[in-house]
Amino acid sequence: MQSTTLGFKLIKKIKDDRFDEEKLHQYNLMIQLGVRDLQIGIIDTQDSRILFFEDYVLGDLSSHDELQSLFKILFDSHPVLQAGFWKAVWVSIKNTKFAQVPSSLFVKEAAADYLQFNAHVDTAKEDVLDCVNLKVDAVTVFSIQKELHAWFRHIYANTELHIVHQSTSLIEGVLEYSLKTSKSPLYIYVDRFKLHILAADNGKLTYYNQFLIKQFSDYVKYIMLVMKGLNMDQNTSEVILWGYIGKNSPHYQEFVKYVRNVNFGGRPSYLKFGYLFDEVQEHHFFDLYSIHLLH
Repeated sequence: MQSTTLGFKLIKKIKDDRFDEEKLHQYNLMIQLGVRDLQIGIIDTQDSRILFFEDYVLGDLSSHDELQSLFKILFDSHPVLQAGFWKAVWVSIKNTKFAQVPSSLFVKEAAADYLQFNAHVDTAKEDVLDCVNLKVDAVTVFSIQKELHAWFRHIYANTELHIVHQSTSLIEGVLEYSLKTSKSPLYIYVDRFKLHILAADNGKLTYYNQFLIKQFSDYVKYIMLVMKGLNMDQNTSEVILWGYIGKNSPHYQEFVKYVRNVNFGGRPSYLKFGYLFDEVQEHHFFDLYSIHLLH
């Protein structure tokens, strides 16, 4: 599976001893797709334990057709991804073509119109989907390539399939986390080539946006910009950090020169993790884990 010649590489794999292919009917499959990476999680719905996890990085591809072909190769070679009898399958799309609409204003027939405010959408090649943010009474509208959408519906035709957007799970995860603190920190998720910034107060979302990152200085620039807009102090306001940044990395050491009060976020309490997950840093993959909150 660690094939760079095929255009993907398996970075991390964890398979709990309790994982049983005879019990897929009681497992939820979670798949998170980006243009440069892919994560897989399998959760036993009987006790909310994550039993299987994989993280892949993808090659630098030049078109959606190449990405689609790569996904097909990866799925074809995978031992369980094409099984059709899961309890449910959740596919989370990581892209920049999305918009959040208040539920009271949302009209399903106008979904493409909402999205056009934020992004160019080619409706001949892209489907416009929507998913509900339960805790904020809003609907996330987003696009997916038509061929990819049809492919997932074909693979999982005989099971319950949900296609959602990464921002939806991140928002739900942060709001769940915010209910357990009396403070109102800034929440940051460092993705591969992207930065998500959120603010929440006692379960209420006050800010969300994502930013494309081209160089390290962009992280600091966008975080400082948002903190200023929210009247937060870079030296005293608390920042909770998740994502692809190591506690001992040069990037983190540089980051805390500008933003002082930084703490790493932990794993969610609503999932159980076996001892094998000790080799995964606790602040990684918060977006994948948060998909569990959507069902």
